[in-house]
Amino acid sequence: MPYFLETYMNGSSVQEFFDYFKLDPILWLTALKPDTSKGDYYDPQQGEPGFLEPRRICSDNWRVKVEKINNSTYDTSRYFFITPDKTLSMVLQSNRQTAWVSERLIKEKSDIHLIEKYAPVPLCDAAEVNRQAEAFGERGILRGFVPGFEVYGQPGCWQDAAVLYGIEQLIIETFYDPSWVKAFLDILKNRKMRTIESMQGVRFDIIELGGGAASSTVISPQIFADFAAPFDSELIDLAHRMGQGVVYHTCGGMMPLLEQIADMNPDAMETFTPPSLGGDADLKEAKQRIGGRVCMIGGFDQFHYFKDCTAEETRKAVRKCFQDAGAGGGYILAPSDHFFDADMELLKAFADEARSCVY
Repeated sequence: MPYFLETYMNGSSVQEFFDYFKLDPILWLTALKPDTSKGDYYDPQQGEPGFLEPRRICSDNWRVKVEKINNSTYDTSRYFFITPDKTLSMVLQSNRQTAWVSERLIKEKSDIHLIEKYAPVPLCDAAEVNRQAEAFGERGILRGFVPGFEVYGQPGCWQDAAVLYGIEQLIIETFYDPSWVKAFLDILKNRKMRTIESMQGVRFDIIELGGGAASSTVISPQIFADFAAPFDSELIDLAHRMGQGVVYHTCGGMMPLLEQIADMNPDAMETFTPPSLGGDADLKEAKQRIGGRVCMIGGFDQFHYFKDCTAEETRKAVRKCFQDAGAGGGYILAPSDHFFDADMELLKAFADEARSCVY
């Protein structure tokens, strides 16, 4: 979103984007605070947080140091996590569109216990969320997150572990050392549960869980059943007890996992990425299989219909999504993940045609 706003809308805000195209607004919030009762505090070295970046939390036993690395192609930084026992580090790279981890944090299996022993658990800043909810009113959806690991992570337990250890190696360890993988996932799950417990009474409309590393284009249904679903199901159950709705995010293949995800009891599922974008979603079939159990979000091919096509082709793609998944409600039309470059007129056609899709 920041890249598009800077490149095509002269640095407009996210809410100005929604207003301009007359789209239903989303207010994404990552309001977290330290647990001062445990001696945690905001990282005094962190600059202004970026889009969807929360304020970083430290303690005297978990200090963060950042060093810039010279790289002619990408913005590159090494993050050091300094504990009394050992210093961990990871490397994060980014360009104008996105960011990624190029060196993983967990280099030895015992490193997971440093996270368990020393890493602060962020709490939801309920007062800040509720203040913004009051100001936002009924304009649209107030969307929060189960936080991923500090600096760069994913909401789901398996997905967070994949960021910290590397997805290929994590998959291998499910065969060679499954007990270690489950211990790792338990550590991450317990941290996330403490954050979710601080969300009671907070006025989110929905919070996001999941992530692309648990899609069927990455792992098998059996690995999902053994290593993703059991841990994230506990988070969903707890979120419901705290009064929060949950959307389970799966960018990538979903069709072999539809019932497994629905069985976890989320309130909504996304992103239903179509084959033309590297996913496998058949919206019509998905609606028939799980449409009566959860709200479906996504399904639109933003790469092929937000640029390099006619407005009529964009409108036709919108209409097909509605025809395939809109019957009886329970469907929110949305791009099937981020977009970067887009034709302004095609975005207008998308929004205008969507408004004409009524029951």
